[in-house]
Amino acid sequence: MRILIVEDDRKVASFLQKGLREEGYAPDVAHDGEDGLMKALVNPYDLIVLDVMLPGRTGLEVVRELRARDLAVPVLMLTARDSREDIVTGLDAGADDYLTKPFGLDELMARIRALLRRGGSKRVERLIYDTVEVDRLKHSASRGGERLELTPREYRLLEHFILNPERVIRRTELLEKVWDMSFDPMSNVVDVHVANLRQKLREGGGKPLIHTVRGVGYILQTGGEA
Repeated sequence: MRILIVEDDRKVASFLQKGLREEGYAPDVAHDGEDGLMKALVNPYDLIVLDVMLPGRTGLEVVRELRARDLAVPVLMLTARDSREDIVTGLDAGADDYLTKPFGLDELMARIRALLRRGGSKRVERLIYDTVEVDRLKHSASRGGERLELTPREYRLLEHFILNPERVIRRTELLEKVWDMSFDPMSNVVDVHVANLRQKLREGGGKPLIHTVRGVGYILQTGGEA
């Protein structure tokens, strides 16, 4: 799941990004309202963590613009203000939940999970392809009923493949969707992680599912060359 963090305090943003990444999410970061709005309009995020006090545009202005454009992505607002009036203003602007600073990472993660459950009317929480099943809320995967021991990165790769079955996926797309947007496109990190994921999918003796399309990328399908 892709999550956008819009937070101008770089230490807080880095802390949130690290915590979300360790929980298996794919977080992007913006440090001002304009950049956050642009990213939110261009990319299909599952959730946005949005600070209220931002340079450029405030968080309230950002969420109002998103709702004006009929984007229903769940928004969790962060603020140092904890008055009832501020909270009501944020919720009326279109936010789905409100968390005041300082907060614990465990509470943030619990609220994110709750929002993803409530805001997922268009989102399938359980993905299935052939004998592989992915539970997007528990961040777990199995094949033939046997749990797959995946790293967070391998889980995100598998999730993206199952969301795009039987379609050639370029390495650049995987870098954009699964890794940070600034990752070095010349690195062979995609090939290494895909190879590890492919091996884990085959450890139970199942047929190959992820196939290489030479010079282009990969495809998830039940037939073809490994």
